This record gives sequence, structure tokens and C-alpha cells, in this order.
Amino acid sequence: MTESRIPEPDQSPEGPTWEGRPLVRTDEEVVDQGAGFDIRTLVSRRQVLGVAGISIAGAVLAACTATGTASTGSSTQTAPATTKATASEVAVPGAEIPDETAGPYPGDGSNGPDALEESGIIRSDIRSSLDGGTTATGVPMTLTLTILDMQNGDAPFESVAVYVWHCDAQGGYSMYSNGIENETYLRGVQVSDANGQVTFTSIFPACYSGRWPHIHFEVYPTVDDIVDSANAIATSQVALPEADCNAVYALSEYSGSAENMSQVTLTSDNVFGDDGGALQLATTSGDTSRGYAVALAVRIDASTTPTAGNAPGGGFSG
Repeated sequence: MTESRIPEPDQSPEGPTWEGRPLVRTDEEVVDQGAGFDIRTLVSRRQVLGVAGISIAGAVLAACTATGTASTGSSTQTAPATTKATASEVAVPGAEIPDETAGPYPGDGSNGPDALEESGIIRSDIRSSLDGGTTATGVPMTLTLTILDMQNGDAPFESVAVYVWHCDAQGGYSMYSNGIENETYLRGVQVSDANGQVTFTSIFPACYSGRWPHIHFEVYPTVDDIVDSANAIATSQVALPEADCNAVYALSEYSGSAENMSQVTLTSDNVFGDDGGALQLATTSGDTSRGYAVALAVRIDASTTPTAGNAPGGGFSG
């Protein structure tokens, strides 16, 4: 087998360059300049990574700075700090985000409860219930999804509406689980910006029996389309990294999650198991004391017919 030749940098008065761009690491080879340099090279050639099964390298976010405290709707919590990445800093995966079930607790009107009809559902901080009720507590988390438009060369998908929901620190879903049927926390909608990004302030979700820790989301063409769940152009889930989950679930407020997590893997999970969550595994930074920043790049082809249904499935909360 012929060994691939490592490209040699060009020399200029300012130092070594590659295709006109100064090398960030002057003492390293071209292939070792880091993700940012590699992505700019790909973009300049109008190429997209085409290898199926590559784990997504999402936006690199700053570490969170807040800690979670228990409160009610009348109290306040400090949001974990985060720095948004630009579209050029987000690695582009090779395939469309897999369609997944919305599960039994979507709260989108498809099986009864409908948070999308509630006043105030368009919000970035989703920890509190919409009517000023209970505020979910746990390890702080910010979630940034970067939506990319495959029909337009993976350009940032601006002005789409993204609905996010997930379970609380005890594994319960607002609007459905016993005792929190009248709560609407950990649900919200954001409209993507010019970078195709939406960011939510939330808490790290629990692990309940039978499922790998995850976050649900639906993408709609416009914010006006959220009135009907059938308008969604993508329904999928974010998988959370094992090391971060293990650290969070060692805390007493996540009682039961560690045991549930020990009984499931990404490959045995009934949602991520077909490919181990290759296109859905988030990138994270932070820790349990400061909170976590979670990010994922989401490629969507709006010309395809979504295959994910809203019928119950994908695991049940404890």
C-alpha cells in the first residue's frame, strides 16, 4: 500500500502558510493544525466530510460558571455562561441527522398535551414552568444546536424554529409524569440566528430505565409552523457523553440515574443503537460544579419526507 504524502507548507515573509493561510502551529505539520484550520480548508474548497459514522464535533463552547439551586417560580437561578461558536467553527458531519421517535412525552399536541400552544413557549431559559410554577433543579446545562441546510450546501439554516424538551433530574417529564402533569418546565422553542444556532439554558437530564441519557428536539420551517406537529421537518435526539453522565449521576440529586445508566449502552439503546449515536453524540465542556455546555451540529434536508412518528416509543421515564 502506498503511503500518503504529508503536504508541505509554503513559505512567506510572515512565516509558513498553506493555501494562503498562515499556519497556527508553526512548529507542526499541515495535518496537525487543529480542527478550526481543517474546517476552513474544507469550506474554502466547498467540500463536505462524506464519511458516514463520523462522530460529530460540535461547536466548542466556554465552560459554564453557574451552580444549580433549588427554587420555585418566584426565585431566580444564574444561567450557566456559554460562548456561541460561529458556523465555520462547527464540524460538518457527513449525513442528515437521523429521524427518531418523539417518544411518549412530546408535549407538541400529537398525543394530547401541547406546550406549543402556551404563551411564552418561545424562550431560551426553559428551567421554569411557563405559568410561574416549579423550576427544575439540577446541574446547569446550556444546549446549542447548529442547524445546517443540506439543500443549500450546508449553509446555516436561519429562521427555523427548534423545539427542545427533556426529562428532569428525577427522570420525569413535565405535562406527563406523576405529580408534574401541570408543570411545563424543560420545554421551549428558539428561532435559529444567522449562524443557524439556537441556545437553551436548562439542567442536565437524568437517565431513566431503558434509555441512554438524551434530549429531544423537533425542527419546524418557521415559528408559525409549530401550531401543528405534522409540520416538523426533522425530529431527532441528542445523545449525552458517557463520562459527563457518570460524573453528574454520582450526585445525590440524580438518585437512581447511575444504576439505570449501568444497564444501557449507546449500542444497546433502542434509539441510538443502530449506529451508536454517531451523528447525535454531543460535544461538551464543563463539570458538575460549573455546569456543562452541550453542542451538536444538525444537518437537515428539508426536501426529504420525515420518517419519525410521534407515537409512543423510545423509552419511558421512571
